[in-house]
Amino acid sequence: MKRDIYFSKPIMNAAGSLGFAPDPRAGIPFDRFGAFITNPISLRPRLPTPQPALIEFPGGFLLHTGLPNPGLSAVIKKHSARWNRADLPIIVHLMADRPEETMHMVRMLEGIENVMAVELGFAPLLADDIILLSLEMCLGEVPLIFSLPVEQVLSLGPKLIEGGASAISIACPRGALMSDKNKLTTGRVYGPSIFPQALNTVRSAAMSGIPIIGAGGVWTEMDAADMLSAGAMAVETDASLWSPKEASA
Repeated sequence: MKRDIYFSKPIMNAAGSLGFAPDPRAGIPFDRFGAFITNPISLRPRLPTPQPALIEFPGGFLLHTGLPNPGLSAVIKKHSARWNRADLPIIVHLMADRPEETMHMVRMLEGIENVMAVELGFAPLLADDIILLSLEMCLGEVPLIFSLPVEQVLSLGPKLIEGGASAISIACPRGALMSDKNKLTTGRVYGPSIFPQALNTVRSAAMSGIPIIGAGGVWTEMDAADMLSAGAMAVETDASLWSPKEASA
């Protein structure tokens, strides 16, 4: 059962950039957004990594946090009323590595006011069969967006859309760099340098008929406009929101 989604405005934040609910005090131009995406949420509480890292490189930075969160029940208890009061529809981003747990989390969100859709994110190198099983088990009342790395958008995306997913979004890429302690550190990669690959993925996905939400290195209004021109149905922006005076996408 495919659930269509529609964005009144094509810009939104990416998961992990602005917390679990819109905060009017944050100085973010929420009036320009078509939706708010929560930080990644797991079923159970998740602690920060013991060794967090932020490593800069030309054109961006690598961030390693462990994706800490209090677990879905605690997030719903604390933030569902704020979701309901928000001027923006809410997209809840779930960490979806185990299909049974993911199905349980999606069912917990059904019926919560102002939850527009669920975005499912997956661990690196998770098998296609597990992701397809997640789709089969989670289809229901809430539209599903599958957040995939660029390597899987064109190979797996069409199967997910055919199976009932509402859209595909581009997941934050991962990389590895040496820290100042000469330790190899893995994490999510941000910055303008990843934009060309993301834009090419949007173009290819749109040409293949995949409803694609662009993301990755969107740093300016022109970047967002280019993704929309390439066929994106909407655009997620992330780290540029942490420097709003420098980037206004």
